[in-house]
Amino acid sequence: MIVIKTREEIEIMRSAALLVSKTLGMLATEIKPGVTTLHLDKLAEQYIRDHGGTPGFLGLYGCPATLLTSVNEQIVHGLPTNRPLEDGDVVSCDLGAIVNEYYGDHCYTFEVGTVAEETKKLLQVTKESLYVGIREFKAGNRVEDVGSAIQKYAENHGYSIVRELVGHGLGKKMHEGPEMPNYGKKGRGKMFAEGMTVAIEPMVNMGTKNIKQLKDGWTIVTRDGKPSAHFEHDVALVDGKPELLSTFAYIYQALGIQSNEEDEFRQQPLVL
Repeated sequence: MIVIKTREEIEIMRSAALLVSKTLGMLATEIKPGVTTLHLDKLAEQYIRDHGGTPGFLGLYGCPATLLTSVNEQIVHGLPTNRPLEDGDVVSCDLGAIVNEYYGDHCYTFEVGTVAEETKKLLQVTKESLYVGIREFKAGNRVEDVGSAIQKYAENHGYSIVRELVGHGLGKKMHEGPEMPNYGKKGRGKMFAEGMTVAIEPMVNMGTKNIKQLKDGWTIVTRDGKPSAHFEHDVALVDGKPELLSTFAYIYQALGIQSNEEDEFRQQPLVL
């Protein structure tokens, strides 16, 4: 079910999204060779609770973790473990938080140490495809306009789009309508309406689009074992245009990265 939000509700959602953003920014300097994803999970839970939020994933559908950490060929829903991260790994950190009953939910794929150039390119293109999709979340467009744009961009760079896992509406529930696939045909699907809030999250594979689930019942991996990348933002439709609720700015600040990639999606500058 699609739930239209008021401006006041959107601002609450922005608070939830920014708590997730700040948590990911805190984790950015912790992600290095030798660190376990279980340690990252504990840090994330403590940070969210210390800043007045509730972990959004922990207990949801029986999820045993606050932070989902998907390493290398793992696409999404990777459970934290005691396996130390290694130089050259990539790890997507997918995180949710609840503030005043509303969810924030977004993801960033981090490099661990020195990463192969072909893997760096996968991450770059996946993140770029996210913004390509966000541009299509606007008045007059439909759901598959977003997916079509993401699919075209990723496939034009030689990558494949996961079909079984999609973005979604977001609000008082983690998963509201509409589903937001990362593939499709322009002009199809539900029309966007003012006040809609969604999580747009391309999942892009270096090799085949085919996937499988591990025996833990959570972790989804590429069938050919090649790397995957995942980036996600929370977005609201405000005045007919996409307005970012989440940000990667705290990650970039922690890592010393300069970027203006989000500027076109903000009606007001973000104050860090």
